[in-house]
Amino acid sequence: MRELILGGVRSGKSRLAEQHANDSGLSVVYVATAQVRDTEMRQRIAHHQARRPAHWLLVEAGQNLAEVLRREAREDRCVLVDCLTLWLTQLLCDASAEVLRREIAALLEALPDLPGQIVLVSNETNMGVTPLGELSRRYCDEAGRLHQQLGAICERVVLAVAGLPLVVKS
Repeated sequence: MRELILGGVRSGKSRLAEQHANDSGLSVVYVATAQVRDTEMRQRIAHHQARRPAHWLLVEAGQNLAEVLRREAREDRCVLVDCLTLWLTQLLCDASAEVLRREIAALLEALPDLPGQIVLVSNETNMGVTPLGELSRRYCDEAGRLHQQLGAICERVVLAVAGLPLVVKS
């Protein structure tokens, strides 16, 4: 089963994903995509770390998220990826357009065949005004396209709002 949990900043999406992973009854692998680039991000990461059970396995993903998922997904595991938009941001900032396309395609190709339970967390960014900056617009466009493609693949899609889950697809 593949589940996509979308939501805005501080919408409760990560907490909801963690609860779903915990409730799965499976061993959990937490795939972290954030990189410490400043003090504020270090604090966000520490907040997430403090909330997670100590017995969950932590894997830090770089650009090749599909490779990590293929390696870690098993029938008896729940793999929680938090979060896709941080992964996408790093690709946009640190990789070429070719690498970005290749890694997105690899993720979309890998997901349907992965065993076990997969929970993907991502920021829904396209519910407001169009950003002024070129990179910000590109980010919103790429995130929107990725979410549409993931929504088609995932059996369950949830939008977190004010800490509450709104089931979009089940």
